Amino acid sequence: MTIVPPRPQIPPLNSLRAFEAAARLGGFSTAADELCVTPGAVAQHVKSLEAWVGADLFIRRSQGVELTELGQNVLSEFSSAFDQLGLAVQTLRSQATPKHIRIAALPSIAQLWLSPKLPSVRQAAPELTISVTALEKDPNLQREPFDISIFYRDNLSKNKDVFSTTYEVCKDIIFPVCSPQVASRLYKHEDLNKALCLHDASWAEDWSKWISHALPDTPLNTDGPVYSLYGLAIEEARNGAGIMMGHKALVENHLKDGSLVAPFDKPLTLDRTLVITTAQSAKSNPYLDLIIKTLLEI
Repeated sequence: MTIVPPRPQIPPLNSLRAFEAAARLGGFSTAADELCVTPGAVAQHVKSLEAWVGADLFIRRSQGVELTELGQNVLSEFSSAFDQLGLAVQTLRSQATPKHIRIAALPSIAQLWLSPKLPSVRQAAPELTISVTALEKDPNLQREPFDISIFYRDNLSKNKDVFSTTYEVCKDIIFPVCSPQVASRLYKHEDLNKALCLHDASWAEDWSKWISHALPDTPLNTDGPVYSLYGLAIEEARNGAGIMMGHKALVENHLKDGSLVAPFDKPLTLDRTLVITTAQSAKSNPYLDLIIKTLLEI
């Protein structure tokens, strides 16, 4: 009678995912955020993997963790493996539901730039179902379930992604905007001291950057309320609450309808670009080119 020995067991996939995420992101807490679990769960998964390996993969310190030499040696192979697995999963999803397009965008872009353009997309392809998810951080299109992402990117030439295709929409140009009523009280740059300056928490340095560019020798007081949502700050500016630093692509519709005006000249072009990125997993989707073309032509 032939005896078939049992096959050796490999570590649980969750343990491998926890190690790769913690090693790539530099900590258990950041890995927990990405994996939507607790830091304790990540730590436990890593501990079980270390027990299976019979060696430490991290050095535990009071201020955090650090990869051991063994952990450093295998990280790139694990990251490549999970990238390929993520690509396969996303390709499966995209090909299974080609008429369901999933878009991730910065909240301000989703509300102020993308939303006004979606009617034209639906008119061009009425059979599509388009889902939009607002995210503060650009997703990893290799692993996360999105076909398209729309975000601002700094230093675009230095941050090319070989696993996706990027389309440049426009450079990020900033300048003060306000309601016509507020603008009627502004005759010169110094009048900014008489108006309330509104601020966005994510782009907290907008005002200082523009003043350094446009009015380097003019002392100005830009103290004012801070908003966690750029769209809310812009709405307050439209309501006459004060002056907001406008990002051209995000305020163009309000400038066209007259609810916002730009009382001063000297716009500042930042080293930041609004880009549309398409996932490699969606490259065979027959609707993708139509969507990109429609968004870029509007």
